[in-house]
Amino acid sequence: MAPLPAFSVFLVFSTIFSSSYEALETNPLSERQHEVLSWRGAEEDKNIVILEERIHREESLQNYEHYNGGQNMSDPFYWTLVLSKARCPLAVAVLWFPAFGVLLILLCCCCCCCPRRLPSNSRVAYALSLIFLILFTCAAIVGCIVLYTGQGKFYRSTKGALEYVVDEANLTVTNLKNFSNSISAAKRIGVHGIFLPLSDQAQIDTLASKLNSSADTLQHQAEDNSDIFHFVLNLVRDLLIVVASVMLLLEFLGFLFSIRGLQVLVYILVTIGWVLVPVAFIFCGVALIVDIIVSDACVAMHQDANSTLVDILPCVDAATANKSLYQSKEISYQMVNVVNQVISNVSNQNSSRGAPSYYNQSGPLVPVLCNPFNFDFTLRNCRPGEVTLNNAMQVWQGYTCKVSSSGLCSSVGRLTPDMYNQMLAATNVSYELYNYGHFLNHLQNCTFVRDIFDTITKRDCPRLRLYSKWIYIGLVIVSSAVMLSLIVWLIHARERRHRKYIKILPGVP
Repeated sequence: MAPLPAFSVFLVFSTIFSSSYEALETNPLSERQHEVLSWRGAEEDKNIVILEERIHREESLQNYEHYNGGQNMSDPFYWTLVLSKARCPLAVAVLWFPAFGVLLILLCCCCCCCPRRLPSNSRVAYALSLIFLILFTCAAIVGCIVLYTGQGKFYRSTKGALEYVVDEANLTVTNLKNFSNSISAAKRIGVHGIFLPLSDQAQIDTLASKLNSSADTLQHQAEDNSDIFHFVLNLVRDLLIVVASVMLLLEFLGFLFSIRGLQVLVYILVTIGWVLVPVAFIFCGVALIVDIIVSDACVAMHQDANSTLVDILPCVDAATANKSLYQSKEISYQMVNVVNQVISNVSNQNSSRGAPSYYNQSGPLVPVLCNPFNFDFTLRNCRPGEVTLNNAMQVWQGYTCKVSSSGLCSSVGRLTPDMYNQMLAATNVSYELYNYGHFLNHLQNCTFVRDIFDTITKRDCPRLRLYSKWIYIGLVIVSSAVMLSLIVWLIHARERRHRKYIKILPGVP
């Protein structure tokens, strides 16, 4: 075999892999999709077009019927389709082993059975084999550099995305537990002997138990999935480094032995390469599958947080989230009512000595607390003269009296220090529950998961897509270079040996 056909084979393989990769990345838009873009014309709509294009991929193993599963990664047909997209490198891996094995057998038969001829000396064949030997060796080096750089950057980007998911999950868990503690504290707080209704206290116990259970489930699932992803990520990184190192070492040794004309060692390396090349092309197929999954995952995260990706970071149970939002408003509303009931019926009453509500209160009337909700738990505006939840502490402090040993006010004021502290505790709980409204709204419709995935899509997905391509391209270059180098090693070692014999044969010019 001459070196020139080997170079032609290299070009053919490069064309096959580039065309198969471009077919995955660029698909002509249908007329309907052009209408969608022209009608909406936003960056988000481009992702919708990509999503539609991916949803309507053709399932090759299902008589080319349209697969409508989108990025549903729990659907076996999705994985069948993804595997079918990686058929080019996998097909090369399958075909190469028997094809090159047959070639080696034929060469052995020719060497053993055919009559020996005087070695020929083709300077063109020798020069071309040397050129292609250097070319494929340089290509393998470049491929290893691309592969090593891509896997390193892909590893760091993926690890950063996973750590961000875990941190956000832990933050959500912390907020859930803090909310559970706040709503449980409301049951224990009373002002001047007045507590929440017993029905509300019973609901608080049930809700706190569900909140703690949801928080534990979220935390454990996020951490368990993170551990699994880290294990797989470390395994893939180690395997890629081993593949790159072994293939580069094989290429260098083949180059060195071919240049030296060590045919026996070349044959040994060719036999080793015969086994390793299919393995490398299998890794190419795996890298292509990873690239497709990364692209699909990024589209799915941007379009639908309710897809199977929520298995990575699950939403809180909808019933628990709805109950939490309702209960937070109800308890906040009730706590303000408890405080205002004490202010109106006790502190601002000028009771006579000996009355149950008498403690020698006097002076200006204590302003009531502004309730942030109406009776139907819609938002309410404060009226003039009401103190807000965030400034009640400073305002009421001016209405506090000094207390004698008998528990009566010895100075002007309508609030004893104990009453002030109890009212302040109730107000703080009501304020905390009110502030949890935004968090609970995000919890109710799983917005916090969408926000996390949206951040990953904007911050990490462009890099993940790029570096997964680097891994695939690097593997293709290395695998193709080593595959074609096996042939060039044999040719160059043969030409080298012929030149050596010609020099020592007498009478040969």
